Amino acid sequence: MNYENFNSRILTSSFERKHFLSIFVLYLFSLGTSLLGYSIYLLLESIGFIDQFVTTWSAQGLFWFLILFCVSIFILFIPIEFINIYKIYNSTFKDLILNIIFVIFISLFFLVFFQFFLSDNIQVISNIIDIGKAISFSGFITLPLVLFLQHNLIRKINFSDNLSFSFTLLIWILSSQIFL
Repeated sequence: MNYENFNSRILTSSFERKHFLSIFVLYLFSLGTSLLGYSIYLLLESIGFIDQFVTTWSAQGLFWFLILFCVSIFILFIPIEFINIYKIYNSTFKDLILNIIFVIFISLFFLVFFQFFLSDNIQVISNIIDIGKAISFSGFITLPLVLFLQHNLIRKINFSDNLSFSFTLLIWILSSQIFL
């Protein structure tokens, strides 16, 4: 009987904006951080600290550094100024299921965007596409596991909500580096 009530609550649950926005903020932070790191790599390349070259001459590297730096700052600016949610709502099983579904859908949307809507004629754009795909694959594979572990360990280890958000973001960024 209790199982039927639980199933009806999950099936009749409406779109909860707070779950979607918290996962979307995590995605934007990880994408912005990765693009910022790549722009700093292009700066170091154009200055001459790195021997492997993505660009053909140093002014092109500085140009791409400036563009990617501004884009990454803008991407990082969106969650801070407009969304302002820094908490993962993951206390009930319904929250866990919604978070996993939203992680998969957001990652799938951005994977399709990076795969089909950007052309890879230029080496820098090709690397940006690879960064976007790595973040999306990380969202498919590691984030559901991290959310599941947080949900199960929250009773044993007393995590604050801000710490769980930061931990999830750190794991997303680090695991996306594996897929690069």
